[in-house]
Amino acid sequence: MLDTWRSCNGAGVESSSGRCDYRLMEVLRVEELAAVHLELAGESDSGRSATTLYTRPGARLRQTLIALDAGQILGEHQSPGDASLMCLQGDVVLRAGDAEVELRAGDLVAVPPQRHDVHARTASVLLLSVALH
Repeated sequence: MLDTWRSCNGAGVESSSGRCDYRLMEVLRVEELAAVHLELAGESDSGRSATTLYTRPGARLRQTLIALDAGQILGEHQSPGDASLMCLQGDVVLRAGDAEVELRAGDLVAVPPQRHDVHARTASVLLLSVALH
């Protein structure tokens, strides 16, 4: 199953021609993918693993599952624009300038428009949703 997600960035199934076939109403087992990516993050030198769960040509939305090993930091980076971050598992801190907010499983926050970073206090899984313009 993981190879399918990698080959098409989680958006479909790779056909024999090497192109993605996008499926309507395909159900993604996010808990299963989270477990796989937490394991990959734990095995990775970077302590992280990510996969795009949803996008397609011409889409105005991209959703990315991000798994971080405990103690890992997504270093300061520019805001992707209109976006939200949902903590699916674990405990993270989102920092922007002097402000910070703690997110635990089930918490959702709008990503601030300025540069920010994310620190995983425990092994964590996040869902980043970005509006594409």
